Amino acid sequence: MFAVMKTGGKQYRVQSGDVLRVEKLAANAGETIQFNEVLMVGAAIGTPLVEDAGVQAEVIDQIKGPKLINFVKRRRKHSSKRTKGHRQKLTLVRIKDILEKGADKSGVKAAMGAGSVPYSERSEPVKPIVNKAVKAKPAAVKAKPAAVKAKPAVVTAKSAVVTAKSASVKGKPAASKAKPAVAKKPAATKIKPAVAKKPAAKKE
Repeated sequence: MFAVMKTGGKQYRVQSGDVLRVEKLAANAGETIQFNEVLMVGAAIGTPLVEDAGVQAEVIDQIKGPKLINFVKRRRKHSSKRTKGHRQKLTLVRIKDILEKGADKSGVKAAMGAGSVPYSERSEPVKPIVNKAVKAKPAAVKAKPAAVKAKPAVVTAKSAVVTAKSASVKGKPAASKAKPAVAKKPAATKIKPAVAKKPAAKKE
């Protein structure tokens, strides 16, 4: 007897004893899980799922798929290239039993994707990813104020040199910049000569 089940967005036709690589499930090696999304069991076809049917499987191991290369190149006037490698996380399972009925009361743990399980309920909590490069940035930012603080010290040293120069200038006798007073010549007074007025002609 065979069944068609669904997990990780894919459909698989399985029989007892088959070994499958499915999308990563939240289960440890050695555990028994049950796939409850069964589309077909033997001659029974679901609408869309077969009620009370299930496929039980044993988790063999958590593995990674083959490496896939993602290469991106921008053409025409651009010389940028980007190459990335990816290995999909998978779960290796072995089909143990196919249940046409009674799957709801079997008591076997339901198969769930690793991303759909809450963090608190995971058997192996995933450590949060910490980007070391991001942590290093605040340290570099903190180093800048120290460099800024060092500048006033240089300024004070310059001011000390300036004060020393001014002190040496003060020790010398001050050169008299004032010019000696020169007696101004008295302004020449212009005296106009007196002109005798003609006597007015008498009118007869």
